[in-house]
Order: sequence, then C-alpha cells, then structure tokens
Amino acid sequence: MAERNGIQSAATDALFDAILTLNTREDCYKFFEDLCTIKEISDMAQRLEAAKMLLGGATYEQIVKQVAISTATISRINRCIQYGEGGYRATIGKAEAQKK
Repeated sequence: MAERNGIQSAATDALFDAILTLNTREDCYKFFEDLCTIKEISDMAQRLEAAKMLLGGATYEQIVKQVAISTATISRINRCIQYGEGGYRATIGKAEAQKK
C-alpha cells in the first residue's frame, strides 16, 4: 500500500469504506454526529463552502465575511485547489451535477 501524504493506512481505508456505504443525507448525519464533534463537522462544512466560493471567483475578503473562517484556512484551501489532488474540484463538481 503506497503512502498518500502519510494518511493512507488500513484504518483510513476502513473509514473511507464506511463513508462509501452512506446512502442518504440522514445516514451521513447519523454517522458523522457519532464520529465527529459538532465543531469538526462545522469546520469541514465551512471549508467546503470556502472552496466553492474560491472556485466561483470569490475573494478572501468575501469568504471571510460570508463563511467566517480565517485567511490562513482559506489560503490552505486555495493551495489544495491549486496544487492538491483535485478532491475539492471533483467532489464539488459531482455534487453540483447531482443537483441538476
């Protein structure tokens, strides 16, 4: 098993396999409320919202005002969008396509 930024392991594979079994939003709420703190879920939701805004051309200032996260976090998200594995762009694109 190749290391992927130091996170790939049997335990991480098991976590992702569990996530892939979730079929409904209600399943997700139940699982993530048990797995994460409310703050952790909120932080992930904010990061996703910031990524959507960055991909839509929003400025850091606009994101800080609307999403209420730090510019350091926005910068990290932007680096992931620009130089990462493409996860934000692909997942946001799939979610938007499903809405249509």
